[in-house]
Amino acid sequence: MPVDLPPLPKVPEYLQKKAKMNEKLEEELKKIEAKRQKGTEARVVEYKARFKQYQKEYEDAYKEEQMKIKKSLKSNDHFYVPAEAKVAFVIRIRGILAVHPKTRKILQLFRLRQIHNGVFVRINKATMNMLRIVEPYIAYGYPDLKTIRRLVYARGYGKIDHRRIALVDNEQIERALGKRGIICMEDIVHELYTCGPEFKAVANFLWPFKLNSPTGGYRTKKKHFVEGGDYGNRETFINDFVSKML
Repeated sequence: MPVDLPPLPKVPEYLQKKAKMNEKLEEELKKIEAKRQKGTEARVVEYKARFKQYQKEYEDAYKEEQMKIKKSLKSNDHFYVPAEAKVAFVIRIRGILAVHPKTRKILQLFRLRQIHNGVFVRINKATMNMLRIVEPYIAYGYPDLKTIRRLVYARGYGKIDHRRIALVDNEQIERALGKRGIICMEDIVHELYTCGPEFKAVANFLWPFKLNSPTGGYRTKKKHFVEGGDYGNRETFINDFVSKML
């Protein structure tokens, strides 16, 4: 006598389980994305607040400096002396042909291993002595806020997992420097410009900047800047030089 078998399902059971598992996974991913989106919105508000705070700080410092200049002009006995620079931007402009071992070692300590590499350096007695030793191979000066911002945003690369990674997202910065209170590009610019307490960590995090040859070429690398050449301390004129190399 024939036995009536139950009808086979239209969709195999393993496919039904797979579909349910995919639906559950999609729901979890949506929850994670919603949470991340909410956190991102909060972070954007934080970034804007920090930018406004730093902008106000820069403006207040400028106003204070202008007031000091006005007071010195009114006084007959005093004159205004601007504060010494705290940060220098150093660019290597010559190769290593016939370089003294001591000079080569100092260039390596500054991480200037290739021509047209640039780094930010804190100015103190030790670094100034080192800069004087390698002066014929470098051009350096004191960058302003605009130059620092252009360098970080246009040529900024970070050292992430010992690799050179372009800084295209604030999350990259937060993962690397978040424990130091630095979570966005403006934090990096602020630390470099003001030579803040985390300057060393920020400078080491940034990969040496790779710049182009200056537009219009060099005048002469064998003479000091004050003699009509290119090497040595340019002070504030480094800003024009960097703009030609971006």
